[in-house]
Amino acid sequence: MRLPRPLREADLSGVQAVFTDVDGTLTTGGRLRASTLGALERLDRAGIAVLLVTGRPSGFAEAWVRTLPVAGVIAENGGVAVRLDGRGRLRSMYARPRRVRARERQRLASAVRSAVRAVHGARLSTDSRWTEVDLAIDYAEEVRLGPAAAGRLESLLRARGASAVRSSVHVNAWIGRFDKAWMVRRFLRTVWSSRLDPRRHVYLGDSLNDAPLFAAFRLSVGVANVAEVLDLLPHRPRFVTRAAEGAGFEELARAVLGARRGG
Repeated sequence: MRLPRPLREADLSGVQAVFTDVDGTLTTGGRLRASTLGALERLDRAGIAVLLVTGRPSGFAEAWVRTLPVAGVIAENGGVAVRLDGRGRLRSMYARPRRVRARERQRLASAVRSAVRAVHGARLSTDSRWTEVDLAIDYAEEVRLGPAAAGRLESLLRARGASAVRSSVHVNAWIGRFDKAWMVRRFLRTVWSSRLDPRRHVYLGDSLNDAPLFAAFRLSVGVANVAEVLDLLPHRPRFVTRAAEGAGFEELARAVLGARRGG
């Protein structure tokens, strides 16, 4: 399988929207640095839309879309997308209808309880209380279970009929065949009346739950810390930044803005 090429080799001159993961991509050590927020603001001022695409809960997504210079947030691994309309009102779009979500939530909770019991030290993530579609098991945020335990949790959840994939901190689980890429395409079609464009849209990520988007985007980029999971990814990013985490996002933002200026 090919290795990602350096970001400097990517043609970013046509980019009009940046889609980015959050944990380990926008954040650094779990925090949003002032310099990274500055990069978000510079993209916004230049008219380049930024959409966050994360496994984090819809409750986080609402807070982010109201406080950060972003055009929207796709949360819970594609389970829900939130944005503000032209009058500042929150609009939410779900992968599954409400009645189906209620029924599937019970089934999911049962599968997650069973998996947690089977792996010593595993526990529900503290942010799962703000989810609507998926549930997350903490393996690398407030506990340190390691990748083998994360893989075991994924296997147990899938054996019980759930979709499961790890981010850099959690193993997320949900019922249904959607993922981050599925909701990105729906958001583009429904909100922007467009399709995924190989020149206009770029994706930046770092983890296993970013694989569907690494496959979908021609301009797919990994921050440097993607190297930690590169051998596990079924689809690798085409390009990689020199810097890790939030500094990698800042590097991409500079490259996009520089390409727009023609240098």
